[in-house]
Amino acid sequence: MQLTAETNSSKDPMSNQITSDGNSGTFRAIYRKLPTEFGIFLVFIGIGLFFEVLGWIFVGQSFLANQQRLIIMILQMAIIGIIAVGVTQVIIMAGIDLSGGSVLAFAGIVAASLAQTSEYTRAVFPSLTDLPVIIPVAVGIFIGVCAGFVNGSIIALSGIPPFIATLGMLVSARGLARWYTSGAQVSFFTDDFAVIGSGVWPVVIFLAVAFLFHILLRYTTYGKHTYAIGSNEEAARVSGINIKKHKMLVYMIAGGLYGLAGVVITSRALTAQSGAGIMYELDAISAVVIGGTSLFGGKGRITGTIIGVCILGVLTSGFIFLRIDLFYVNIVKGMLIIAVVVADTYRHKRETKKDE
Repeated sequence: MQLTAETNSSKDPMSNQITSDGNSGTFRAIYRKLPTEFGIFLVFIGIGLFFEVLGWIFVGQSFLANQQRLIIMILQMAIIGIIAVGVTQVIIMAGIDLSGGSVLAFAGIVAASLAQTSEYTRAVFPSLTDLPVIIPVAVGIFIGVCAGFVNGSIIALSGIPPFIATLGMLVSARGLARWYTSGAQVSFFTDDFAVIGSGVWPVVIFLAVAFLFHILLRYTTYGKHTYAIGSNEEAARVSGINIKKHKMLVYMIAGGLYGLAGVVITSRALTAQSGAGIMYELDAISAVVIGGTSLFGGKGRITGTIIGVCILGVLTSGFIFLRIDLFYVNIVKGMLIIAVVVADTYRHKRETKKDE
């Protein structure tokens, strides 16, 4: 009896360890089966609850229960979201695009010049007033597509790094926006054009664009080629993908989305100016990176980008709610981006070692 008791007691620590390891292994297995965006979504919830607690402590109000504040936050981030959908596709393809904000400004100001009412005697083009709303919208998007075509052509055909090519477009498009109206603002739009940016329409447009490209990236050849090029460009070339053509297509689509964002923001503000969209490209890239898209290419989803956009919106709205200067938001954004990129770099190195 004594020997049996000693034997059982000696086995207990080992059985407990096996049980513990089994439980931890089960939890790890369950976590791996969850979508990649689950962890990012938990961060989003955590930030919202953090500002909720601080709101009651320092302001004496609820952050999350204020419906008007949440609506304003969503409307403000819808424009960034449209740009971010385009940037997501570029980064998945292992590229980068710094021209989003400048292309937005140029496309918006050109669209605005074709959306003016005849009641305004100082229209940019007096003979082109009261046009059907589809014309300024189409022209704005077309301007963006042309900018994307230039970006894609330079990158695909000359081999210039995307950072340099799109940096040149950033400067050029901003200069074109100032040249187009000699720095003057454009306003007095038709009622039909003004509707595009009114109410919840910017959010509806953003969600529609996000849904469309979520489907395209996940279930079509376009998406498969985009991920393939980002994962291994040489392997994609060997498999028969036309790398140059696809890069040009992705940058053109991204440019078209910048043009659409320019139309929406112009309609919402009821005025167009050459200074619109400054730093928007960096906010969009931040949202994409925070949303889990790898800067090394080949990984990322539109759903993650949506959550990343929401995180940036909550951060900005939370700092305003707490009456903290907004330049602190940029500091926090920078720290958050660095943390995400470091984690992405570590993950990429670990996966590379496993492949070797």
